[in-house]
Amino acid sequence: MSKIAIIGAGITGVTTAFALRERGHKVTVFDRHRYAAMETSYANGGQLSASNAEVWNNWATVRKGIGWLLRKDAPLSLDLRPSWHKYSWLTEFLVGIRNYEKNSIETTRLAIEARQHLLRMAETAAIDFDIETRGILHVYHDAHDFEQAAKSNKMLQAGGLDRRPVGAEEIRTIEPALSGKYHGGFYTPSDFSGDIHKFVTGLTAHCARTGVEFRLGTNAEVMAERHGGVRVEWSPEPVGSADRFALQESFDAVVICAGVESRHLAMTLGDRVNIYPVKGYSITVQLDSLSDQTAAPRVSLLDERAKIVTSRLGSDRFRVAGTAEINGFNRDIRSDRIRPLVDWVERNFPGISTRRVVPWAGLRPMMPDMMPHVGRGRRKGVFYNTGHGHLGWTLSAATAELIAMQVGPAH
Repeated sequence: MSKIAIIGAGITGVTTAFALRERGHKVTVFDRHRYAAMETSYANGGQLSASNAEVWNNWATVRKGIGWLLRKDAPLSLDLRPSWHKYSWLTEFLVGIRNYEKNSIETTRLAIEARQHLLRMAETAAIDFDIETRGILHVYHDAHDFEQAAKSNKMLQAGGLDRRPVGAEEIRTIEPALSGKYHGGFYTPSDFSGDIHKFVTGLTAHCARTGVEFRLGTNAEVMAERHGGVRVEWSPEPVGSADRFALQESFDAVVICAGVESRHLAMTLGDRVNIYPVKGYSITVQLDSLSDQTAAPRVSLLDERAKIVTSRLGSDRFRVAGTAEINGFNRDIRSDRIRPLVDWVERNFPGISTRRVVPWAGLRPMMPDMMPHVGRGRRKGVFYNTGHGHLGWTLSAATAELIAMQVGPAH
């Protein structure tokens, strides 16, 4: 039985633990939080969306981004203060435009494959995660955006996705609660949504029952051993000067699933993984009354102009998420970024009370080419499953299987 350490107990870390334990490995998961799924896996948009697999690396995104720089309520916010990390990432983002079509098709295929793995995990672990299998509806306000979406749809179809155009009247049929005027939309009946935090919490409990050890609330560092394998040194959080890295253990291999902290860990292991933290925001609207619940949509939505996604989480919660903020490791929840999400709800679903709204912000771990970093490091026994960006919930079950195959069977 091989001993495998995993750094990170978010969606990628816990799905990786599941896949490795199934193959007979002895798995230990480290995370600095006392509980699993407390960072980017806490309150995302909820969508498991192959229909959102188009990577951002294209000139249309760049042009829109430049136009948004001076708008406080724009979907993108960029702090222009100089930073080598930020500008090296942005440069590589521009270089990635040449692979826009290839990467979009590959991401679509991976997202479709991930569905079967995630649903199997949920069934095996008997997880209730507020799944809604009513598809995802993308809506467009004008003909130009709709025509651009039709071009993008050809790539998604090349990746194997069944996604069809719908007119303004059919939008009302698919989701009667949606108000406002729309030119048209695209509907993906095979996509679905759910609560990522509930899923990871449930899968963590299942993994613990099957023998995975979780060392939560620990600050961990990883060192590669000279002749193969790794050593993990850790201590409880918060770290005091006397007990810093007081404990250590050797493992046959390590999988780095540490989100935005993966770049730092990779550097200590001699690898370059140029992840940048791109902040996203969400609000969870509490649907306290029957009238609120009736007024809220059941179908998961994406408003292309506002770059806002929504998911219905059970009968009494409505998740609304969006925006991208390029501002380093800043985790502040800014009211000027939350306000557009609340305004969007009030404008599109005026029957919903926004009296009780829970705001949240998380840092998406994004590679400049928008592709997850899955594979071996330079040192023997070092692996990475990280950098999924805004598609961690969508892709993680597939990349967990990929990395488990690369680690190989237990011995």
